[in-house]
Amino acid sequence: MSKINPGVLLVNLGTPDCPTRSAIRRYLRQFLSDKRVINIPYLIWWPILNGIILPLRSIYLSKMYISIWRNEGSPLLINTKHQRDALELALNIPVEIGMNYGNPSIKNSVYKLIKKGINRLIVLPLYPQFSSATVAAVWDNLSKVFKNYKSLPDICFIRDYADHPAYINALKICVERSFKQHGKPDILVVSYHGIPQRLVAEGDDYHQRCLDTTNALIKELGLTNKQFIITFQSRFGYEPWLTPYTDKTIQSLPSKGIKYIQVISPGFSSDCLETLEELDSRNRNFFMNSGGERFEYIPALNAESAHIDMMCQLVNQFL
Repeated sequence: MSKINPGVLLVNLGTPDCPTRSAIRRYLRQFLSDKRVINIPYLIWWPILNGIILPLRSIYLSKMYISIWRNEGSPLLINTKHQRDALELALNIPVEIGMNYGNPSIKNSVYKLIKKGINRLIVLPLYPQFSSATVAAVWDNLSKVFKNYKSLPDICFIRDYADHPAYINALKICVERSFKQHGKPDILVVSYHGIPQRLVAEGDDYHQRCLDTTNALIKELGLTNKQFIITFQSRFGYEPWLTPYTDKTIQSLPSKGIKYIQVISPGFSSDCLETLEELDSRNRNFFMNSGGERFEYIPALNAESAHIDMMCQLVNQFL
């Protein structure tokens, strides 16, 4: 039996290469051309995408990306690189980053790992809660990458880790630290990225996995049902998405006597546009302008030691 030489591929959604309109258009074209993301017939969607969506969204999103961009680049990519470095140091095996859309691509990162001599590929999509629009899209992309390979490594694919004890513990540590630093809020808002309700009706268990995470976290924190609320953010298009919507909920809370909230978004493994601009900036303004008095955003797990420990536990089962 040949020696096992493992390597890890950390996969995240992706990011534009820079916050310019042209770079954002390239990124969005790839992202919104994936049928896992937008399931509309090509002949109908392609003219809409290129004639309306890309020109308008690239202008809109450019301003948002500029507001969060750092000297080193995209926060998502920076945070994921820190995760890779910490995981590689902890495991002492090769670890590469692959973005499902944009760079570094899954294709190039798999090639790097194969060139390093790995024969067992452990794929860890950094989506804690499974969805066909995210985790299954990674599987599709990986299948395309290996389509023309004459030999395949042993592939270990981690579906999700929504209620893994180490993941829940990492979230608990961050929430309790925030409570200790800022005081306990009137309500903890637990916000997840939304998906169309249609996907759930078709069998996607993402909504249930979000509930699994929330229930486990709330139990560990010892909160009552009146001390938290689960919401869904980042909807796109006109069809119904999972509710309640984060922005509308946050705007309504001050009128119900809730003046101090803390917000966490457990579905994002790294801080990015949706957490830094949408939650910590735009939704903060919604809350404060609606009569709120205090708003605290609890950062994503990023390269927290408890988060890296969780990744090690997920990977170690295949070593």
